[in-house]
Amino acid sequence: MEAPVCIRSATLADSGIINRIVERSIRVGCALDHRNDPLLVSHWLGRSCVDLISSHLADPHFYLCTASFEDKPVGVGMARANGEILLCYVQPESFRRGVGRALMHNLEGWLRVRGARNVHLNSTRTAEAFYRHLGYRQTAPPGLSNGLQTVPLHKPLSLSA
Repeated sequence: MEAPVCIRSATLADSGIINRIVERSIRVGCALDHRNDPLLVSHWLGRSCVDLISSHLADPHFYLCTASFEDKPVGVGMARANGEILLCYVQPESFRRGVGRALMHNLEGWLRVRGARNVHLNSTRTAEAFYRHLGYRQTAPPGLSNGLQTVPLHKPLSLSA
């Protein structure tokens, strides 16, 4: 039996590890999206600096959480109270171990408690199948964001989950 994934609210002390998780997930796990183009990678990583993370931790309209597996930090998720999932990144060596699912379940629960009836996000092509497996559906044609193709996805939240 595999160890459970542990999710907890992030703190300011987690900023460095959050940044490293996001960077590794983008560089390795999302290579099909950015095609190892240094400019695209740099632009994508520019959104996840420690200062940005710190400001979101201080804002009650945002929720940032971390995931640990076998006592190692392996994932990060972030949601905005308006129903938007902003981040769900997992260390590539922890893919397909339930980390992403646990993060999404936690983020959706946080949104549900705040009265959100729907959740939405923009997925990369790499992550699209993962989100669809969790019940998300495409809401509009794919678009471009910072040079990357993204797919807008949506999911209604049940009140009883």
